Amino acid sequence: MYLGLGSNLGDRKQNLLQAESLLNLLIVEASSFYDTEPVDFLEQPWFLNRVLKIETDLPPRKLLQRCQQVEIKMGRKREIPKGPRIIDIDILFYGDLIVNEPDLIIPHPGIPERKFVLDPMNEIAQGFIHPQLQQPIHEILQSCPDNSVVIRRADLA
Repeated sequence: MYLGLGSNLGDRKQNLLQAESLLNLLIVEASSFYDTEPVDFLEQPWFLNRVLKIETDLPPRKLLQRCQQVEIKMGRKREIPKGPRIIDIDILFYGDLIVNEPDLIIPHPGIPERKFVLDPMNEIAQGFIHPQLQQPIHEILQSCPDNSVVIRRADLA
């Protein structure tokens, strides 16, 4: 199972670390931090992103609720679609499970077009096979049309 985390307000690194703690999940592996250029809504600060490999007994809907509870607890406001946020937590993959419900889609539908997800995911799971595309992450990254800037921040380890 993989989660994507992002923040572009306040102390971005601290926001991500706080979210990881509040999620209270077993983190098996975490990618480096990545500075990422905003996409879609460009007039906002750059994001800091990372991907977590987790283990949990929570079913997908309960995991979504946990992620949303952490976002609310940290003060996330949903005022501007794709706009600035203190924290964003997305379920990227839940093993090879495919879920297509009005408010829960797994795998996350934006993955193939988002370098800010694919670069950190590739760091920790380049061979993971996308259950719908039947391609490993490293191949999806190679064909990704996203030209936004994504910078691995080894200095923030």
